[in-house]
Amino acid sequence: MNALIALATALLMTSSSNSLAQTAPLPRIEPPHWWVGMRDTSLQLMLHGAGIATAEPTLQPYPGVTLRGSHRASSPNYLFVDLDIGPGAVPGELTLNLAGKTLRYTLRARAAGSAERRGFGPEDAIYLVVPDRFAQGGSGRQGGMKETPDRTNPGGRHGGDLAGLSRHLGYIADLGFTQVWPTPLIENNSATYSYHGYAATDFYKIDPRFGSHEDYLDFVRAARERKIGVIQDIVLNHIGAGHWWLRDLPAPDWLNQWPQGYVETHHARMTLQDPYAAPSDRKRFTDGWFTPGMPDLNQRRPELATYLTQMTLWWIESAGLSGIRTDTWSYSDRDFLSRWSARVMLEYPQLNIVGEEWSTHPAVVAYWQRGKRNHDGYTSSAPSMMDFPMNSQLLAALTEDDGAFSGLTRLYEGLAHDFVYPDPANLVLFEGNHDTPRLYSLLRRDIGLTRLALAYLATTRRIPQVFYGTEVLMESPTERDDGKVRADMPGGWADDPVNAFTGAGLRAEQREMQDWLRRLFNWRRGAEVIHRGALMQYAPADGCYVFFRYDGRRTVLVALNKNDRPVQLPVSRFVERVKEGDVGRDILQGRELKLAETLTVPARSPLILEFGNH
Repeated sequence: MNALIALATALLMTSSSNSLAQTAPLPRIEPPHWWVGMRDTSLQLMLHGAGIATAEPTLQPYPGVTLRGSHRASSPNYLFVDLDIGPGAVPGELTLNLAGKTLRYTLRARAAGSAERRGFGPEDAIYLVVPDRFAQGGSGRQGGMKETPDRTNPGGRHGGDLAGLSRHLGYIADLGFTQVWPTPLIENNSATYSYHGYAATDFYKIDPRFGSHEDYLDFVRAARERKIGVIQDIVLNHIGAGHWWLRDLPAPDWLNQWPQGYVETHHARMTLQDPYAAPSDRKRFTDGWFTPGMPDLNQRRPELATYLTQMTLWWIESAGLSGIRTDTWSYSDRDFLSRWSARVMLEYPQLNIVGEEWSTHPAVVAYWQRGKRNHDGYTSSAPSMMDFPMNSQLLAALTEDDGAFSGLTRLYEGLAHDFVYPDPANLVLFEGNHDTPRLYSLLRRDIGLTRLALAYLATTRRIPQVFYGTEVLMESPTERDDGKVRADMPGGWADDPVNAFTGAGLRAEQREMQDWLRRLFNWRRGAEVIHRGALMQYAPADGCYVFFRYDGRRTVLVALNKNDRPVQLPVSRFVERVKEGDVGRDILQGRELKLAETLTVPARSPLILEFGNH
């Protein structure tokens, strides 16, 4: 990696939003533009161009805008300019003078209601896609990119793009989903393994193999027309080794472990909460790199912290997002995460942020959620986290034999741990994602167990997230194999013999699962009792687990039967919530059912009954 330092040169690039005198190269300026009316009025511009650090900028008078100062870093080719965009500022074009040259910078008006936008929440269901593997529509452009498509290579690019994703928004909406989360779409210009998006080479540029910036904005608009919000996946912890910064770092401490050598993180995430952890272990967790191809960012550097915060706000505001998913949450500096999440929520109080804390321990995940009173005084403003603990319990519940401390008891006890969370209903519970083997494969190709998992996901007190293709029983190795887990969605390419979007070529069990999931999540979309209702659970018995969701108007009974035979449940056991003679609707079968002395739950199946007030 040290060889990269020798490549440090001035990077002279143009910006479509800014201009300099014709006699001088155009500096790169980020953020590319900004807005008036932000609650925090500070704005720091990062300028990059040959020798620009010596410039002393002045600002031509502009209503409500003040030049607070500027400073350089170690590189002579960066200048950081601090502005205040006060309450009196109006949309228009600022004029900065640098060493006799004129630089123009655009301020825009915020969209109506932008600050009050509603983020995703318990009323939503999220559909996760890997855009490169979902569908090809023709918006991608290969010119100048290091890696081109090769569908025969599980770890290569396959050519899915924004046009393909946009084309199938109707399919996603028809399944009952109200949010779509694509893995990162920004430029990842690496020679290999660039498709996943988690090794950025430009934070402000959509990867041209997915399409243009305007293609992305069109995708978000098209999703909104379908009543689908878009959650953007943002990485704060690391970049790709091909990032343009590495050709000319602003300062040596812009990266962790630089330039002294490569140290890999040991992933010991509990060092951050462990009262006995060695400081060196804590440092290695946060400052170590994921791989040699993913340099670790040092968010303790003030300019970088500001850059990452402004970049996040820029995408939310410019694209009209309904939320942020933040990768590798706890690997970033935790004081930075506290400030970053607070600033995002200051600007968008009703937005949602979900962080990836890959721990099976509820106490560790709860540590990072907004409202948690932590033992060390740490404060987070992130409203949501990915519910890795409950995902682990769900898989164990369906694969273990049932016992006092195993099988379905795992679900019961997992939910009982909700007392550690300040807002358990706002956690995102998933059946699988791009880093985990496929649900159907983990459940040994058992359709009954797969339905139990999805029924629990849709009805428990969480925000559900489904990985693309689960609805058509996509498979993978049961050990981690990213390329195969993220296989192409059937029908996403013109020559595919099987098409999940039209149903052509699907096996009978695939069509049945797709239809079943569609009924389940379309019901959930309008079921306010599931979105906001209370939960009461009963200890599992005889291979069956029962819980209720209820509010002042509706009651929903959920029974999960793992047995290979029907189970008769005595209705009297659930006297707190239902009684003999109550009439409910079986939401999966579309029929009415009057409760008798016992309730029959079909073999290897969920039963979901909805009752009115009684």
